[in-house]
Amino acid sequence: MSRTSHSFAPPVMAARRWLEGVQFTPDRPLINVSQAAPVDIPPEGLRRAMAEAAMTQADAHLYGAVLGRDDLRAEVAAQWSMAYGGTIDAANVAITSGCNQAFCAALATLCDEGDEVILPTPWYFNHKMWLDMTGVRTVPLPAEAGLLPDPQRAASLITPRTRAIVLVTPNNPGGVEYPSDLVRAFFDLARKHRIALIVDETYRDFDARSGAPHDLFADPDWDDTLIQLYSFSKAYRLTGHRVGAMVSSPARLAEAEKFLDCVAICPNQLGQIGALWGMQNLAQWLAGERAEILDRRAAIADNMPRLATQGWQLKGAGAYFAYLAHPFADASDVLAPRLVRDAGVLTLPGTMFTPTGDASGTRHFRIAFANVDRAGIETLFDRLAGFGGVGRPLAPDAVSA
Repeated sequence: MSRTSHSFAPPVMAARRWLEGVQFTPDRPLINVSQAAPVDIPPEGLRRAMAEAAMTQADAHLYGAVLGRDDLRAEVAAQWSMAYGGTIDAANVAITSGCNQAFCAALATLCDEGDEVILPTPWYFNHKMWLDMTGVRTVPLPAEAGLLPDPQRAASLITPRTRAIVLVTPNNPGGVEYPSDLVRAFFDLARKHRIALIVDETYRDFDARSGAPHDLFADPDWDDTLIQLYSFSKAYRLTGHRVGAMVSSPARLAEAEKFLDCVAICPNQLGQIGALWGMQNLAQWLAGERAEILDRRAAIADNMPRLATQGWQLKGAGAYFAYLAHPFADASDVLAPRLVRDAGVLTLPGTMFTPTGDASGTRHFRIAFANVDRAGIETLFDRLAGFGGVGRPLAPDAVSA
């Protein structure tokens, strides 16, 4: 068997196939809440900076350092040190071809075939896919109340082959922001067992809280345990340029360099130039983007009562996502294609974020609302509210499962 045969098809691509043969009209266009990537182009100043670099900087078209441009690594280190109240050096930062590649590189430095990694469920499906393709066993950690993972339950899952625990906060797909003390508890657990804690903070720029979301970088020895991942795609709309970051110990980054040199040689130069310009010039603009996302999150809550009367439940909301429990007897993966045909809504079922056979996955949908404004969210809820009579309604306790 091939390594890829151990995994499943990319969920977003699979969901797009549900659109085939379905006609949408001007008075009821498709509402696509299946993917979190922003569809708007970067702001003009950033595009001009990249265009100028393309015309005037020879190195923008050449191979660069495997771990990224020195100026961008230094900027990340300086801004992260200030934001988190800790000490982060440029040598702690690697720039990667997107945050997914940062995750893959981190796992390459940690795991051999047959090792284990603990993933809270519902999980980010690309994390699960990569573990499957590399022969690493995924150990599910079902979320508790509020979609929060429990460190004590995680402790019971650690074995001699456990190499890491992975957290995504703000969470994809659940949207919840993990409390600082919860993240610290997982850090302490990982350090106690001498395993890594990988914290994917792709959506950190849209956290509703002010100040640092955790205090891990304030620990003088943070890099003996913590591996932080980040994406510039969401902050600066650089999705097509593939720029992410991995923050860890210099020794681990030296190991990651071996992996990165084989899969991309170096990150996209123009993307890195754009990311640096964004970090240095777009703080106020990014604050406005955050405010807009927080308003869309509020719009989800504002519109939820009319769905709640039909038995829907909002399990989590934050960053780009809302996680909804539906009231129907049919499973979410059966209902999702019907939503396209009957309601003009493309969304992902919870089965794409949970282990096969997990009943929780059948009860939920992920709504990625980053590209739907407040008016669009109201229309989305109109359509969900009108999606009645599909299957038979469940008892309230079944929806809560």
